[in-house]
Amino acid sequence: MSAVWVEVLRARGSAPRDAGAAMRVTETGAEGTIGGGTLEHRAIAIARDMLRDGTDTATRTFPLGPGLGQCCGGAVTLGFGRAPRPVDPVPVFPERATPAAGAPALWIWGAGHVGRAVVAALPPAAFDVTWIDADRSRFPDPAPRHVDVVPAADMPRLAVRAPRSARHLVFTYSHDIDLALCAALLRRGAAGIGLIGSDTKWARFSKRLRSMGLDPGAITCPIGDKSLGKAPMDIARGTVEALLAHSDIRAAS
Repeated sequence: MSAVWVEVLRARGSAPRDAGAAMRVTETGAEGTIGGGTLEHRAIAIARDMLRDGTDTATRTFPLGPGLGQCCGGAVTLGFGRAPRPVDPVPVFPERATPAAGAPALWIWGAGHVGRAVVAALPPAAFDVTWIDADRSRFPDPAPRHVDVVPAADMPRLAVRAPRSARHLVFTYSHDIDLALCAALLRRGAAGIGLIGSDTKWARFSKRLRSMGLDPGAITCPIGDKSLGKAPMDIARGTVEALLAHSDIRAAS
């Protein structure tokens, strides 16, 4: 099948992925990630235009500001071409057991690259997982056993009914939705809230949440461990390790 590879050539300032990150785009799918969200949707559209009109190479630079609805504040230059590039591995979902008795509730908001990586990295019975996204097609098919998949067109509206004992991880395709979810969960109350993001994103979110009369101190951002890297599986590894460190259920469960 014909494909276009999209590669991050340069990343300046605060950006979701570093130079070298790549994805493979075909007419019907995509593998790997250059950072998700609006940037990735734009890149996929350009790559598919190239597939249709026969263009071999292209270069585009995107400021990650209001025009893309992202708070990172940097800029990314993407290269488009037909030469293969290594992409992130596809997550493998383990066979899941029924959650252990008393397993803490974990609500995961977003079924994109990071959401899939986190679900794949979770020990099979450690958490009672509810996985939410606005679009059913973003979930893997089939979904992991004993993970409660919930398509919700209005995710912040669902958040106000979440159990107050649940932990939450927020990484949707939209910074606006991420912010609305953070606000809803702070008003609702939660055992813990983790948010994916750069320092720039978190500074802007903190300011906006305070302007709403909310205390952002209850949110952990960024999630994961920066020293592990920015790839989805790296973020997932650090995030799951942090979750387990604050849970009575260990990885051997």
